[in-house]
Amino acid sequence: MKRSWLLLAGVMLTALIMRAPITAVGPIVSEIQEGLGLSGAMSGLLTTLPLLAFAFISPFTPNWSARIGIENTMFYAMLVLTGAIMLRTIPAVPALYAGTALMGMGIAVGNVLVPSIIKRDYSARAGLLTGIYTVVMNLGGAVASGLSIPLTEQFGMDWNIVLGLTAVLALFAMLAWLPQRKKLQQSSGTVTNKKKTRSIWRSKVAWLVTFYLGLQSFCFYNNITWIPEMLIDRGLTRTEAGFMLSLLQIVGMPSTFIVPLLASRRKSQRRFALTTGILFFIGYMGLLIGSTSLVALWIVLVGTAAGAGFGLAVMFFVLRTNTAGEAAQMSGMAQSIGYLLAAFGPFIFGWLHDLTKSWNGSLIMLLVVTVAYCFVGWGAGADRKTADC
Repeated sequence: MKRSWLLLAGVMLTALIMRAPITAVGPIVSEIQEGLGLSGAMSGLLTTLPLLAFAFISPFTPNWSARIGIENTMFYAMLVLTGAIMLRTIPAVPALYAGTALMGMGIAVGNVLVPSIIKRDYSARAGLLTGIYTVVMNLGGAVASGLSIPLTEQFGMDWNIVLGLTAVLALFAMLAWLPQRKKLQQSSGTVTNKKKTRSIWRSKVAWLVTFYLGLQSFCFYNNITWIPEMLIDRGLTRTEAGFMLSLLQIVGMPSTFIVPLLASRRKSQRRFALTTGILFFIGYMGLLIGSTSLVALWIVLVGTAAGAGFGLAVMFFVLRTNTAGEAAQMSGMAQSIGYLLAAFGPFIFGWLHDLTKSWNGSLIMLLVVTVAYCFVGWGAGADRKTADC
């Protein structure tokens, strides 16, 4: 019982820090630009770098956990994450980018291994635990983005200190995994399946899930990086824009929790995936041509879609696999290729704005992406396993 509660605490504290260091950047990106002289495209790299780290580290994570144990791997990941966040407090371009890249590496490990832990230890309650995990992740991200502007404007904190505050969450997550290391190092608590099976990279189902996660992440990381600046240019105050970013993440929490719970009870998740894509499309269309007075409505639609899409993507790691080892392998593959795809998003979004001096081209790009997202989701939502095709 004690081990179960420690494991659950480790998972939930990890969830709190999975998005917070990234979402804290968007609302204060102009302060970072001004302080370090960064262009729009260079600022977009602050979100792109973690995604590139996700893509690079994710394929190796299942093997690391097989060698030293999943709990040990999680501990070292949180240790790296804590140090990386502290490195970003140094107000210099090399420290900012180096800390951001290392931060992404630490988060990548948690992204890959948590679904495998749920598959291994909580398979009977996978929908519930996945929902709670993703809600907590969104909560951490929402709080971080919501506090960034008040801390800089009302409390006079420098941008680098604000970014460094999330190190406290990373430290608590690291401490949660510490007491589990020695005991579980001697057990077989790894995530691999020693029985030889077909490579996950040859599975059509795995590729569909990979692109589903990738396109969802492409949209989400553009949202948290650029929506505040876009809304400021359209007449909102900095505080209002920061609130909208928090709203985007907060409204996603109910769908993040409910969708995995409902999806786990059905054989096919196609309708969930298609509905998510449609909500994305309507929300982005509203931001493009809709009334500014209805901006909260468009944000609610986009946030609901982002929350539901991410919860469903994580649930696919469990639903489309047969073992914890397969879940880890699919998670590693999906987050490697998927986040590599998503990594181009914030950079291209910022580049299009720099090129056209308008946000319209960037929003049209997202509309095209959401159409592809609907088609991929329809395939990923079918009742099949990776071993089937």
